[in-house]
Amino acid sequence: MEGGVAAEQGTVTCASWIKRPENAHLVALGKLKHENHPASFQIFSFDHLTTSLSSSPSASFEFEDGCDPVSLAVHPSGDDIVCSTTKGGCRLFQLYVQEKSVKLLYKDLKPLQDVGPQKCLAFSTDGSKFATGGVDGHLRIYEWPSMRVIADHQRAHPGFSDMDFSLDSEFLATTSTDGSGRIWNANDGVPVNSLTRNSDEKIELCRFSKDGTKPFLFCTVQKGNKSVTVVYDISTWNKIGFKRLLRKPACVMSISLDGKYLAQGSKDGDVCVVSVKKMEVSHWSKRLHLGYPVTSLDFCPSERIVLSTSNEWGAMVTKLNVPADWKEWQIYMLLAGLFLASAVLFYVFFEKSDLFWNFPTAKDQPKLVSFIGDAQSNDNNMWGHVDL
Repeated sequence: MEGGVAAEQGTVTCASWIKRPENAHLVALGKLKHENHPASFQIFSFDHLTTSLSSSPSASFEFEDGCDPVSLAVHPSGDDIVCSTTKGGCRLFQLYVQEKSVKLLYKDLKPLQDVGPQKCLAFSTDGSKFATGGVDGHLRIYEWPSMRVIADHQRAHPGFSDMDFSLDSEFLATTSTDGSGRIWNANDGVPVNSLTRNSDEKIELCRFSKDGTKPFLFCTVQKGNKSVTVVYDISTWNKIGFKRLLRKPACVMSISLDGKYLAQGSKDGDVCVVSVKKMEVSHWSKRLHLGYPVTSLDFCPSERIVLSTSNEWGAMVTKLNVPADWKEWQIYMLLAGLFLASAVLFYVFFEKSDLFWNFPTAKDQPKLVSFIGDAQSNDNNMWGHVDL
């Protein structure tokens, strides 16, 4: 393995960052039963100085026998986490953080208690909606936290592969195990469009752009032995281009919160990170999860770090080899430096120049001779004769 730091061993099926104030972010992990350890849901703290997770979980919840975590989603506020399980539907964990103390409050989500395993879970960007995509192809969209049903489509797909909300929370993109992709109106659950594809193409993963300037939808498309990333214009839902990035089948995709980077994980353990602006690979961790599919992939909310997991190698934290971003204080320092430099240059220019406004001092000024009504002057008109 290369490019990452082992964060937590064991069979990790799903993971996600939990955004917290002052960049004190946490990590949520869903782990299968392993030897004498039961299946569990765990919260770890993160040390950005060492780029590592804490050695032991800050909070933990053990599932009953025969119940394993399948997928999870974290609310944008960081306070609510929904975890889908193989038995018992979806569970809600509410997070309470006080200084260094982390507590989990477990609750049943009654509308989702007996719905079966959910392949996909997603909160809208504004946190007002929550969607689930079942292994059985059942699509559900709810208001959050009231859980009022917005949409309930039993046969939305034969089975779900992926889903994602748009930046404005107006659309929901979903992909199916049969290779199709659909767009839904997230406010009423009505289908908007089907993504265009050729008969020999399979749309597998989807992520909306998040930078607020480029209204795109990124999808991985498998065509025979070739895997490409296709870009759709969300104003027309038409293809506008494609590019080979990972160059092998991807099983998971993620996009950073600022929309600048797109990450893909392969079925044999590679992770590549792409600059969205140039659509070029900026970082590549080969053999990160040697020989095993990457089960989850998520960007750190405030740093160029990704969290990845696999059933064999557990959780890995990887610091990306990409150009550093400007910090807010660095921008202010640069502006202050430019202002001071401008002031110095202006002062030097003013002192050394012969501008009209650069008056001589009083002691250097010549005596002015009055020529208007001066009795001692013999020159009746110092300007000479003027013809009128």
